[in-house]
Amino acid sequence: MPQYLIEREVPGAGKMTPAELKALSQQSCSVLNRMGPAIQWDHSYVTGDKIYCVYRAPNAEMIREHARQGGFPANVVSEIAAVIEPKTAE
Repeated sequence: MPQYLIEREVPGAGKMTPAELKALSQQSCSVLNRMGPAIQWDHSYVTGDKIYCVYRAPNAEMIREHARQGGFPANVVSEIAAVIEPKTAE
């Protein structure tokens, strides 16, 4: 299944409390449960004013629908073409 990187502009994301991050995660998981197993959340990175999420889904439109139903942004949705790491250089 294709992987996607989602850039979400969330002002103050890096200052969110653990409780706020938990609530946001619960909201996302609730939508995922309603949408079914075709869309999966892998993990996210929280920075100053953005959250970067890695999801698996059949297409980018499903990613956008998840964001719409959850009420959070999906400012940029990019399909991941490859993953590289230090081991790739060997």
